[in-house]
Amino acid sequence: MPIEQFGEIVRDIHPYVTAIHLREKQKTARELFLAVQLLSNANIPLSKIIINDRVDVALVTRARGVQLAFHSLGAAIVKENFPQLMLGSSIHSYEDGQKAKENGADYVLFGHVFPSQSKPGIKPKGLEELARLTKLDIPVIAIGGITPENTGQVLDAGAKGIAVMSGVLEARDPLVAVKAYINVLKDGDG
Repeated sequence: MPIEQFGEIVRDIHPYVTAIHLREKQKTARELFLAVQLLSNANIPLSKIIINDRVDVALVTRARGVQLAFHSLGAAIVKENFPQLMLGSSIHSYEDGQKAKENGADYVLFGHVFPSQSKPGIKPKGLEELARLTKLDIPVIAIGGITPENTGQVLDAGAKGIAVMSGVLEARDPLVAVKAYINVLKDGDG
C-alpha cells in the first residue's frame, strides 16, 4: 500500500490505537524516514510510531520505539545503548520469549496465533502456546489472523493486546474495523 494511502488510514484510526507499527521491510532508511515525516506532518504522534528493525530510523525520527526480529540487532545491545526506545521483540516460541525478556525487551509480539493470509500454508501457533507464553511475565501482544470475533479468546489466553494488519488496512472502512476491535478490547478490559 502506498505510504500516502497508509497515512490517510492512520490519520483516521490513530486516536483509537496505542501504536502504529511501520513494518516496511523492503523500504530503505530514507524511505522509512520520509514515511515517518509524512505521518508526523499528518499529526500522528511520534509517541505512537514503532519502526520495524531499523533502530537508526527510530532514533533519528524520535519514534516511540523499535520492533526487533530474529535478524535484527540483539535486544540487549539496543536496550543498553538506547534505553529511551520502547523495545519489542518478535517471537515464535516460549524459548524466544524467555530470551527476549532476559535481554530487556519491553514486550513481545507473538504469532501467528490463527491462520493468516500473510502466512499461507504455515500452521498457526495457537491459543495454547499463547497462554503458555503469558506466564513469562512480559507483556505479550498477539498477531496473526486476529478478528473482532476471536479477540476475546486471545485476551482470555492472557495476551495484553493485539496487533492487526489486514483486518484494518484491508477493511472496507478501516475506522469501523478498528472500532469493532476496540469494543471487544474494552469488554475484555484489554
